[in-house]
Amino acid sequence: MSGFVTKPEPVQVPGLVHLHTGKVRDLYRAENGDLVMVASDRTSAFDWVLPNEIPDKGRILTQLSLWWFERIADLVPNHVVSTEVPVGAPADWAGRTMICRNLEMVPVECVARGYLTGSGLKEYLADRTVCGIALPEGLEDGSELPAPIYTPALKAEVGEHDENVPYEETARRIGAELAATLRQTTLAVYSRAQDVARERGLILADTKFEFGLLDGELVIGDEVLTPDSSRYWPADEWKPGQSQPSFDKQIIRNWLASPASGWDPSGELPPPALPLEVVEHTRARYIEAYERLTGLSW
Repeated sequence: MSGFVTKPEPVQVPGLVHLHTGKVRDLYRAENGDLVMVASDRTSAFDWVLPNEIPDKGRILTQLSLWWFERIADLVPNHVVSTEVPVGAPADWAGRTMICRNLEMVPVECVARGYLTGSGLKEYLADRTVCGIALPEGLEDGSELPAPIYTPALKAEVGEHDENVPYEETARRIGAELAATLRQTTLAVYSRAQDVARERGLILADTKFEFGLLDGELVIGDEVLTPDSSRYWPADEWKPGQSQPSFDKQIIRNWLASPASGWDPSGELPPPALPLEVVEHTRARYIEAYERLTGLSW
């Protein structure tokens, strides 16, 4: 099973129509057709949205996305129109709100990998390929790849996992020209971000992007290069052959999978609330990622 342990009631705001409550974001439509994305402090693991929130998480994700949008603007335009809080919205929306153009979203999750881990590692161990791309023998968890690879996934229905597919399958689904543009843009943005992260002592192991079309032009949307959509590792602690310390929700996953939680991730019961120390440790890692990347104090 999966879902919300306790699904929140959407906030009602004059002039906005609530469209969707996701794992992290709430989506509204403004009267002029723009979309209003509000990043909550909710967090998820093992396909469950947990009962605890991670304080400031939504603001960190939003502010880091905005910082990155500026740094890749010459590579691809983004969907942000404004960060002003709509009239009548709660004060808590400040810093976590993006008013965005309504894109025709491309049903492909665009993933770039420079290092082998996660689902890519599982595929590699099975047949030495990832999404149909042959890789050399001898790689292990955390190994740097000979060159970054593009490993797309088809967007799944709500509650289902996205499906990793060969590039040729995306070309068949959405057309060769658009598929090629997605691959080229994804790898260009990843290369730029990899260089920026490396200058700050971080490894950007992999990341995923979502794109849409606006009047026929490719536009990047959703969040970009945050700890929720990317794996960042401290470069000075990188050691292939083992699980790398990261800046994402691994702290939460580790606790939930441990005997201390008393919970079975493969069972049907919802997960328990997180201990305060796990919440605080996770928040600290999000803040550290923000501060190391931007050079700003949170």
